[in-house]
Amino acid sequence: MASTMLRHVLFFTIAVFATSWIAQASDPDILSDFIVPANSNAIDGSFFTFTGMRGVFDSAVPPNFKVTKAGLAEFPALNGQSVSFAVLQYPAGGVNPPHTHPHSAEHLFVVEGTLVVGFIDTANKLYTQTLQLGDMCVFPKGLVHFQYNADAKEPATALSAFGSANAGTVSVPPSVFATGIDDGILAKSFKTDVATIQKIKAGLGGRA
Repeated sequence: MASTMLRHVLFFTIAVFATSWIAQASDPDILSDFIVPANSNAIDGSFFTFTGMRGVFDSAVPPNFKVTKAGLAEFPALNGQSVSFAVLQYPAGGVNPPHTHPHSAEHLFVVEGTLVVGFIDTANKLYTQTLQLGDMCVFPKGLVHFQYNADAKEPATALSAFGSANAGTVSVPPSVFATGIDDGILAKSFKTDVATIQKIKAGLGGRA
């Protein structure tokens, strides 16, 4: 397991990588150095500091996959800066289900354990790889992708940088099965029956 110091150094390194994406980001350019929230009369250095990651690397391994975000919602100073960040924690056997980020590519950096990752392009071709400690990969903007910790005993941790302050996340399972799409439409789309669709919805906590 990587030491806490190594993790913090890697955290800083990936943050530097993230800032290098600003010129290629899809967020609109701003005409000022930064954007101050309308309800803020005065700001100081604390406005540009995010402390929400404190303790992430020192806490117990979460029982389920967990994402700790530093995006626009969590860190208002990112508004207009075309960059955001996340820490992804996977217990043994944990998975980040297929999902997309409609506003940005994702640059993922493994800092603990190993991960099986992959994405599907617009020709429905799967690109997959097993990442080791210190490996990086990129998930192109808007394409469906996933990560899986195939290790049955050890956890994994990764850092993700985005070229948008609000990359957005659309998780495929709940967006398909838990948003009220008619069971008959889903059954025809997946070439199965309504009973099977209802079982999937029940498993996801969706509308049966």
